[in-house]
Parts: sequence; C-alpha cells; structure tokens
Amino acid sequence: MYRLFDKRLPRLLGIVALGGVAACGSTTGEQALIGAGVGTATAAVVNGNLAAGALVGGAANVIYCRENPGKCN
Repeated sequence: MYRLFDKRLPRLLGIVALGGVAACGSTTGEQALIGAGVGTATAAVVNGNLAAGALVGGAANVIYCRENPGKCN
C-alpha cells in the first residue's frame, strides 16, 4: 500500500500546485513570475524538467489571466 501512495503523492501534489496558477498577479510580469514559480514547483514534485516547468507555468498563467480577467484580480 505504501508503494501505491508513494507513486500517487507527487502527481497529486503536482495537480494541486497547478491550481496555484490561477493566482494571477496585477501585471504581466507578476503573472509570468507567479506562473513560473508554480510551474517550477510542480516540475520538482513530479521529477520533471524545472526550466520547462517554469516556461510552461509562466506562459499558462499569463494566458489564463488574459482569457479570464474577472477571475484573476
């Protein structure tokens, strides 16, 4: 049972961390920085590429905030 939990925990934490991307920020720079931080943390949890996580997280947060301005501020 521990082995099953051990495999699922990093993925679960990664999914939860992705929810943090919705914390937008007021400017495009803040949005990119917050998203990059969340993306890096998620990549670290799931043993992924940290630079790729930062890039994808930053871009995803900026896009999300642009598409859903009422949900960010």
